[in-house]
Amino acid sequence: MKHSNYLYLQFADVIEKQIKSGLLNVGDKLPSIREVCAETGYSMSTVSKAYYEIESRSLIESRPQSGYYVSNVSARVIPEPTASSPILTTQNIEREDLIDLVYGNMTDKNVTMLSLGFPSNELLPIAKLNKGMVQAMRQLPNSGTSYEEIQGNVNLRKEIARWSFAWGGSLTEDDIITTPGCVSAISHCLMAVTKPGDTIITESPAYFGVLQLAKSLGLYVMELPTNITTGIELDALKKAISTKKIKACVLMSNFSNPSGSMMPNEHKEETVRLMELYNIPLIEDDIHGDLYFGSGRPSNCKTYDQSGIVMCCSSVSKTLAPGYRVGWAIPGKFKKEILRTKLYHTISSPTITHEVVGDFLKNGRYENHLRKIRQILNHNCNNYINIILESFPKGTKVSQPQGGFFLWIELDKKIDTAQFYHLAMKHNISIAPGRIFSFQDQFSNCMRLSFGLPWTNELRKSIQTLGKLATQQTL
Repeated sequence: MKHSNYLYLQFADVIEKQIKSGLLNVGDKLPSIREVCAETGYSMSTVSKAYYEIESRSLIESRPQSGYYVSNVSARVIPEPTASSPILTTQNIEREDLIDLVYGNMTDKNVTMLSLGFPSNELLPIAKLNKGMVQAMRQLPNSGTSYEEIQGNVNLRKEIARWSFAWGGSLTEDDIITTPGCVSAISHCLMAVTKPGDTIITESPAYFGVLQLAKSLGLYVMELPTNITTGIELDALKKAISTKKIKACVLMSNFSNPSGSMMPNEHKEETVRLMELYNIPLIEDDIHGDLYFGSGRPSNCKTYDQSGIVMCCSSVSKTLAPGYRVGWAIPGKFKKEILRTKLYHTISSPTITHEVVGDFLKNGRYENHLRKIRQILNHNCNNYINIILESFPKGTKVSQPQGGFFLWIELDKKIDTAQFYHLAMKHNISIAPGRIFSFQDQFSNCMRLSFGLPWTNELRKSIQTLGKLATQQTL
């Protein structure tokens, strides 16, 4: 339970205690916000924030035109997917064909895309972005058709620096390099500190884009054991970097893709200390850091970086505008090397879209948008978990992320999710099979589902269909 001097968090803690003690039971309706205000003297803002906080803890759920109710999830013990146990080797099993298959239909409007990790257009402020685009073309020299300076749009870099205060950063625009998306930032960072034949370490499961990127650069990947809740196992990390020749480490510390794990603050701090001790660059993918369900933005590894050993990468592809290709790297002490790789590979970032996003951050519209999308994703996550627990076979294990886009689901070992993908596609439902998130022979009975779609009755039926199909496979 959380403790805080903030009144809304104190009130949230009281409600949580009542639910966990059984004073409030599943299905019980909570007093309305107005009723609580009348009884306690709290402001509407305090009670609203308290209810939102309790909802983010998956203890209550809101029902349109009805109010707040104690959630089914609050009373259920949800089996957590098994921690990974990869072999500490750099073996490589081909996955490209399966990845091509899953992502080859990403624009098909007839398919329910539970496989894709970005927000649906319905969740994005497209009209406001369009206005920003017109304004940017008027403001920029030559209407934005010219190259920018190599380091990137100054307006955008200033706003990213200002935004870094949320996770404990103290940056200026000179500390940031813009890129065409987060993967581009990670690519520049990897090329700056490695060469073909080097070995890097990462989580397991890991984002397939990073795995394939490393392979394309001629790098070997050592996957380390990872807890589905707390991220990479520190003992395995210590052993790997002390006994192997490791050139870089690539991690997602917040709401990892695909597992949804979040490293505790002490793990982040200890990881940075280890990287500094062994002089191993840490490339941190913090693309989901702003999509938290709790009361505050989590720190990242860069928060604890005093020596510049951490290169933090992010973008707005998961929060605001996937197609704008707006990303950045905070390069630490590797700025010169990363600027050089950017010059050689991209020269300049997209001029107009980077100006649009810079203005969007500057005018406060981004935070307003994030509040809305965080609440939607939190609702979706809880809804998915409820339907999975009701519809999937007994013994199904599901993650409980505190932010981001993804649920990691572990099914009966009889089910091969690569084959299950084909079965689901017969019903126009796309899932991401677990094996694409590793170079090793593991996660064949796991899958990743994205909850970035608007919640509808049709979406509910799609998840229920997956549950029925999975049940049939276990008979």
